[in-house]
Amino acid sequence: MRATVRQEMTEAVVAYEEKAREQWLFDYPAQVALTCTQIWWSTEVGIAFARLEEGYENAMKDCYKKQVTQLNTLITMLIGHLSKGDRQKIMTICTIDVHARDVVAKMIAQKVYNAQVFIWLSQLRHRWAEEEKHCYANICDAQFLYSYEYLGNTPRLVITPLTDR
Repeated sequence: MRATVRQEMTEAVVAYEEKAREQWLFDYPAQVALTCTQIWWSTEVGIAFARLEEGYENAMKDCYKKQVTQLNTLITMLIGHLSKGDRQKIMTICTIDVHARDVVAKMIAQKVYNAQVFIWLSQLRHRWAEEEKHCYANICDAQFLYSYEYLGNTPRLVITPLTDR
């Protein structure tokens, strides 16, 4: 079971850039799609930080705009006809995407230009190590190897400032 989840994740992380996200997410199980969207969110914010350091002042705002567009696309999909499993998967990704969008908006509002600031480091950030073909979960200065345990297609609680704390 763990080997299968890991293999699916290995394929999904690479395939993410090959298709539109709203098409890509139907190719993978819910847990894999959700984790890979979290990996790519962390990656894209990391890229925005790198671009900020290079002097591109709108990098984080561009990242935010992309997130809003992706979220609006998923919301539009929810209005349409979906199977019960696909609807649950997309609702779960939306829940996590809303929190991700809010984190980026907060960093823009606070003029955060460095990836070493607590507001970013305190977020649960998933990272894919290509050379090892492993997913890691990072928060503050802690790093944990993703266990690849099957979690299923379950809803997530909305992340509020209180639960985030």
